[in-house]
Amino acid sequence: MEWLEAIGHAAAALAFALLVVVTIRRRRKLTRTLSRHATIAYQALLVISSTMTLIHGYHAIDTLWLGNARSSSDLLYVALHSPAMVAMSVLLLFITSVKLVAERSLHPRRILAIGAHPDDLEIACGATLAKMRDAGHEVYAMVLTCGEVGGDPATRLQEAHDSAAFLDVNQVEVLNFNDTTLAKQVNEITRAIELRIRAYKPDIILTHSAHDQHQDHLTVHWATLRAARNHSAILCYESPSVTRDFQPTFFVDIDGYLDVKIESVRTHADQHGKPYVSPERVRGVAIFRGGQAKTRYAERFEVVRALSSALGEI
Repeated sequence: MEWLEAIGHAAAALAFALLVVVTIRRRRKLTRTLSRHATIAYQALLVISSTMTLIHGYHAIDTLWLGNARSSSDLLYVALHSPAMVAMSVLLLFITSVKLVAERSLHPRRILAIGAHPDDLEIACGATLAKMRDAGHEVYAMVLTCGEVGGDPATRLQEAHDSAAFLDVNQVEVLNFNDTTLAKQVNEITRAIELRIRAYKPDIILTHSAHDQHQDHLTVHWATLRAARNHSAILCYESPSVTRDFQPTFFVDIDGYLDVKIESVRTHADQHGKPYVSPERVRGVAIFRGGQAKTRYAERFEVVRALSSALGEI
């Protein structure tokens, strides 16, 4: 019977390990639903319940499978607690599968968001992208460089994909244009954007502002306008390097999505030393723009063109 007992121990340990792995892998999706403090509380509860499940599972195996029941109370314990353990596990796994759901749009749109560097979109409009996805819109992201001048390119490439997965973006492409010298490649960048516009057929295009002192951001703005010269809805988002001439006239209410934005920015750990990626700065900008829009939190855009039928219900 010793080999059966060893199998029982191994099975219980494997079940516990799988539960931990599921929790870690679903952490990003969970933070779409809960605030950071609620997420920590949930994970603590999950650890406690997992430990209880492990203990109960071993006791059940020892009592029922190995036949080591010492009294009728052992059998009663297993009978009463098994349904409770199963119900708790199912409930906790259900919570991790739930996603923050915005009001569903009756007229889904396609959005193409274009950024120069891997963290530009998250910093500027990460909450808007997440909210649009939850409302049923399709979101495609295009990043022109791996940001090799500002960090490790392989790390930044992976972080761009991790953040896009967290925001639930339909597809993200990170191209390999040269960081900080995009102005020398403006014709190639324009053609690359044209190709994506033809492929995705977006209703709305988001890009950098003309009022941005970063040379790459400015190049992406003008390349987008050239590529989308026949497009009817172009909005320009605010990056940390915009000048005082940036004057937003279109605001997106991101109440309920600020923590999502902060978490998406935090995904770019390679940039954690930059002051503009700190949660305090991200939250402060959202509060300031929310005050301008007469709401709690907001992200802001300049309007190049905005046909009402293209914008729909975003």
